[in-house]
Amino acid sequence: MARSAAAFSLTPNDRIELETWLKTPTLSQRLVLRARILLQLDDGVAPLEVAKALDTSAVTVHKWRNRYASAGLEGLDDAARPGQPGKISNKTAAEVLRLTTRSIPREATHWSLRLMAEKMKITIWQVQQIWKAADLKPHRLKTFKISNDPKFAEKVTDVVGLYLNPPDNAMVLSVDEKTQIQALDRTQPMLQLRPGQIERRTHDYKRHGTASLYAAFDIANGQVIGRVTKRHRAKEFLDFLKQIDRSTPAKLDLHLILDNSATHKTEEVQKWLKKHPRFKLHFTPTSASWLNAVEGWFSQLERRALYRGVFRGVDELRKALKQYIAVHNDKLAKPFRWTKSAESILSSVDHAKRSALLNKLTD
Repeated sequence: MARSAAAFSLTPNDRIELETWLKTPTLSQRLVLRARILLQLDDGVAPLEVAKALDTSAVTVHKWRNRYASAGLEGLDDAARPGQPGKISNKTAAEVLRLTTRSIPREATHWSLRLMAEKMKITIWQVQQIWKAADLKPHRLKTFKISNDPKFAEKVTDVVGLYLNPPDNAMVLSVDEKTQIQALDRTQPMLQLRPGQIERRTHDYKRHGTASLYAAFDIANGQVIGRVTKRHRAKEFLDFLKQIDRSTPAKLDLHLILDNSATHKTEEVQKWLKKHPRFKLHFTPTSASWLNAVEGWFSQLERRALYRGVFRGVDELRKALKQYIAVHNDKLAKPFRWTKSAESILSSVDHAKRSALLNKLTD
């Protein structure tokens, strides 16, 4: 049986760029074909169907699909012809690396193969080989934020310790709230999925209000206690704590992993916690939401129930949220496994801080 192709998608900016290519009358037909291949793949058309529609081969479709995956839009340029490649001096290679990591071109926010080749008067293929050898990918970008919490190490050790060695006779619950979830409705009916056509919807939408979702993720079995609210205040958080209290065995201690929201630390909440000593709160460091296990569940919720959802009112949104929690607990829940030690996390963060400081000193 033939293996189905892996999922493919263009970045929004790359899609806009390719659509612009098709409107450029002077663009070579080779690049036009490559742009059409990627746009159709991004629309969800299977590679064999793309090849048939564009009167080309499946090999060609996969070639440019893979080239884009490895090098972005710059990968759509023709590689150098077979033959003896031009020699690159160590000085030239070093200058390419220096420019790539220490400067930006005037006409763009980052270096591309074409821009660097023009700057250094070498071929695109030569730039590609230099970057490949140094594992440089200027077309890619990741975001990060380093926590400045003075108790970062203490909090990381505490939370990771709960994940790796949960206390006996206790439940460990990862707790957070997803606020301002919008009930969005499209201005026109959806165009349904059918052979040869992916599901489509309008870009514009109508807003019908918002709701907030409180969730407590049980790391032992992956099940979720949820509460949908109209607002996001300390009152709603306290009501959720009371719901957790009612929904869990009274003989067990409850270790709650939380972020540093002010709603978690009000005087009213503190008074209630003193009367319910089985609740023990553990706070993640500031700017470290990735340490809270429930964030992964929120991501699943977004992908599976919200991103493509159509809600004609807040009531429909609330119903969808409650239904997803019920289905998750019934069929999808599984134990949470944390694999990274506190020591390795602290070492990685320390390395990032040193690198950031070094870059600042050398700029």
